[in-house]
Amino acid sequence: MHTKTLTEISALLHSKQLSATELAQHYLNRIAASDLNAFTHVDPALTLAQAAHADKLLAQPNPHALAGIPIAHKDIFVTRGWRSTAGSKMLANYTSPFDATVVEQFNQAGMVTLGKLNCDEFAMGSANENSFFGAVKNPWDKRAVPGGSSGGSAAAIAARLAPAATATDTGGSIRQPASFCGVTGIKPTYGRVSRFGMIAFASSLDQGGPIAQTAEDCALLLNSMAGFDARDSTSLEHPNEDFRRDLNTPLKGLRIGVPREFFGAGLATDVEQAVRAALAKYEDLGAILVDISLPKTELSIPVYYVIAPAEASSNLSRFDGVRYGHRAANYDGLTDMYKKSRTEGFGDEVKRRILVGSYVLSHGYYDAYYLQAQKIRRLIAEDFQAAFKQCDVIMGPVAPTVAWDLGDKADDPVANYLADIFTLSTSLAGLPGMSLPCGFGQGEKNSKRPVGLQLIGNYFSEAKLLGVAHQYQLATAWHTQTPSV
Repeated sequence: MHTKTLTEISALLHSKQLSATELAQHYLNRIAASDLNAFTHVDPALTLAQAAHADKLLAQPNPHALAGIPIAHKDIFVTRGWRSTAGSKMLANYTSPFDATVVEQFNQAGMVTLGKLNCDEFAMGSANENSFFGAVKNPWDKRAVPGGSSGGSAAAIAARLAPAATATDTGGSIRQPASFCGVTGIKPTYGRVSRFGMIAFASSLDQGGPIAQTAEDCALLLNSMAGFDARDSTSLEHPNEDFRRDLNTPLKGLRIGVPREFFGAGLATDVEQAVRAALAKYEDLGAILVDISLPKTELSIPVYYVIAPAEASSNLSRFDGVRYGHRAANYDGLTDMYKKSRTEGFGDEVKRRILVGSYVLSHGYYDAYYLQAQKIRRLIAEDFQAAFKQCDVIMGPVAPTVAWDLGDKADDPVANYLADIFTLSTSLAGLPGMSLPCGFGQGEKNSKRPVGLQLIGNYFSEAKLLGVAHQYQLATAWHTQTPSV
């Protein structure tokens, strides 16, 4: 059952061969037996109550395609009745009085919440080792990281603990864990998916998206996720569309841009070989490879690590121990309460980014750092527009290596930051990007660690990206492979 796609599960539910309650119980049993630490909060009573409601919806004429299908939410999306922690001690016992728009939309479709998924604290990390609730293990190799910050989402899909999951991507946090865990994930155009009820990290970068087994599954989920929301000031007013519309479009004549900067020094040989093999497969399917350049790629890391911490320092100032969240037990006056509550409530990586962000926004440094970073961000976006005059989509690796061992880079934050070199520029430009499985690493250690192929499209080209990914998945079997957990 757990190897089936959303379309297959939906058919079983709609034909009454399976009830939503039976399906929810199946996944709850798998979660209970798992040792991956992918979930931060599971409440079988809440899940089964939702499943019973879904069974009533399924008994009515023309139920929604997603009705009765279980989903798990990254613990960045606030969810009424469930703990909403952002992976932080600061919010370890926080229960939201309202639902994020994304959660609300899936509830309206009749989906069944399985629980909340572990993530790096406030979505800050590339390994899912920064969570207050402990590291998530990669289901392909439990010695390895699952990627971050949506490591719980990717691990849960890979281990078939859920058939669908929400995730967020600020600098690569959907694509990189999807790559490391051998699953499919898409970051839509910035503003496509409402950020209302999404605990903020960097407001000009954060974007929600789905992780699932296949591109077709992601298209189905994005149909419910995307849309204008008046409660989110950054939400784009764009006509609703069916993201499945290009799934059956042939690839003949598709121009694939291959950025030379993505294949230079630092890219592991086994990752390059898997990505090159995927590109060759696209050629077999009728696509044309075009050599392109994205010259500002190397600047994306310094630019991102100025802009994102600056926005984080502003967004996280609300966690002061006054209205909600962690408050120190003993303090001497208001200022001391602020200091102690924030010192106790935030982990090291969050503190590091708040300090960097406060510094680059401070008097005397704002022009030298933050303003310059914003100017280069515009140049990075212009690089992509120049490239899209030569090609329809851009492809390359998601990350320079396969997943590394748990603890390997825990004491070296810069090494973690460098792992995002191929994903950050897409986020800075606000473009849609996705990862789909295209192979495994090589050698005794890496042969069980997946490799992801990154697809980048121009603004609002999600349907095209999903169609291009789907055609590859029809011709290959990487997305059907499952770890033995």
